[in-house]
Amino acid sequence: MDATLVVMAAGIGSRFGGGIKQLTPVGPGGEIIMDYSIYDAKEAGFNKVIFIIRHDLEKDFKEIIGDRIKKYIDVDYAFQELDDLPKGFTCPKGRTKPWGTGQALLEIKGLVNEPFVVINADDYYGKEGFRIVYDYMKEHMKGDSDKLDLCMAGFVLKNTLSDNGGVTRGVCKVDADNKLADVTETFEIEVKNGILNAVDENKQKRDIDLDDIVSMNMWGLTPEFLDILEEGFPKFLKNIKNELKSEYLLPSVIDEAIKSKRASVEVLKSHDKWFGVTYKEDREIVVNSIKDLVDKGVYPEKLFSEKI
Repeated sequence: MDATLVVMAAGIGSRFGGGIKQLTPVGPGGEIIMDYSIYDAKEAGFNKVIFIIRHDLEKDFKEIIGDRIKKYIDVDYAFQELDDLPKGFTCPKGRTKPWGTGQALLEIKGLVNEPFVVINADDYYGKEGFRIVYDYMKEHMKGDSDKLDLCMAGFVLKNTLSDNGGVTRGVCKVDADNKLADVTETFEIEVKNGILNAVDENKQKRDIDLDDIVSMNMWGLTPEFLDILEEGFPKFLKNIKNELKSEYLLPSVIDEAIKSKRASVEVLKSHDKWFGVTYKEDREIVVNSIKDLVDKGVYPEKLFSEKI
């Protein structure tokens, strides 16, 4: 089965100090986090990767990863730009923040004709998530129903926290049939003095549990879902709350599609531990975590050898 890995890599990375955090070396052979995601995805069965980047990243991106891996997997590019808006809309003066994961994913419309998994560039997901998403796609996501059959890899919250500050997660409610019932963006999640803290979008305290299932933006989607994204973007722009900072977020669009009965989302639980470079201080933890996985034989010392 043809299946595509879509890597969202257009983020500015402001909490990382303005650097291109997606291109930070973390592996013993100079690998970046994306190398491990691509390696795991290819091993699971995905045979193409699309990078969503900005035009100003293109040269560095191709030199550091794109040109290097294209002999192992088909590679394509899409570009997320502030002024790439629906007809009748213009970018507000002073806006520098990207329009969010929903707009990013819209940029691949026309580039995919098969099921795809979408991930963040700066997150390490582990092997299990790619495997269970691919297997579900192969078995269920045929595109032959009026209601879209989608899926997501759900991670256990306690496996996704940073030691260096609060994180944002989509906290999920899962029904008895293992379908996603609700996903709520929750902010500033961290454990302080043994207490789990979190707030909602209005900065009000939110009660959550370390064993809650969360979305790490690892969604198994179909090309038809892009039509829903395209339909919703102008509505978002018409009702925008903050012209300089509001974002069109993929989890919110999926949540709305579930509630309107246009899609169902199977929750596939991954037990792997997430890690990522959210803050500069995270890099050392990621480097040590990767080294540990290499030492245990989970990965070869140098990825994308001729063996794969």
